[in-house]
Amino acid sequence: MNRYAGQVVMVTGAGRGLGRAMAERFSREGACLALGDINPDGLEETSAACDAARTVASVVDVTNPGQVRDWAAATLGTFGRIDALVNNAGIVRDNRLERMADDEWQLVIDVSLRGMFHCCRAVFVHMKQRHYGRILSLSSMSWHGNFGQVNYAAAKAGVIGAARTVALEGARHGITSNVIAPGLIDTPMLAAMKPTVRDKLASRIPARHIGRPEDIAEAAAYLCSEQAAYVTGVILDVDGGISIGSSTR
Repeated sequence: MNRYAGQVVMVTGAGRGLGRAMAERFSREGACLALGDINPDGLEETSAACDAARTVASVVDVTNPGQVRDWAAATLGTFGRIDALVNNAGIVRDNRLERMADDEWQLVIDVSLRGMFHCCRAVFVHMKQRHYGRILSLSSMSWHGNFGQVNYAAAKAGVIGAARTVALEGARHGITSNVIAPGLIDTPMLAAMKPTVRDKLASRIPARHIGRPEDIAEAAAYLCSEQAAYVTGVILDVDGGISIGSSTR
């Protein structure tokens, strides 16, 4: 498929994990890519896996509104347009409520939620002028609440509320805004979990296996496409059924 030929896609947190998988998928479908991350080594590796002639990588801290504005402006200067934005940047700083430090709370909120806001704001006017845009934001199954993740759950629930509001404000201008809520996906973030915790969570998945980054990339490739023009404000669970609920079987 070549759905993204001539289109420009911005991806945050592109240096590894889901961001890298999505960038590779968009590249295979012909997209020009503006990749952002705070990790230059990771960006270099992702860029090497994509079409170099259509890829520009930038060290960007999404918590810094000035850097985000400059990144969006540079993307327009290089490619002349922005068709899609993927808000993927996020971090974890897990701890129980009573042990959580102020900076553990604030940093997770800043990267996942405030960073998403900065990026949406930076591209919205351009998309509005063109009467076309696709904004995709990554939440998590943790938005429902997850032990030891009061900061992460709050940030990812906030992403959903913000994305649905962007959907309302953008709909009349041809801009869609949707959310993917991944379950347990084989990423560096999952690998950082204690094996006992990871195995316990994996045993609850109805599909009986942990997902792949490519599963998220597949969903992203649809939601950011022209074919998804009538899909907006949606929360798509890509989680092997874990969000459905418990089962006795």
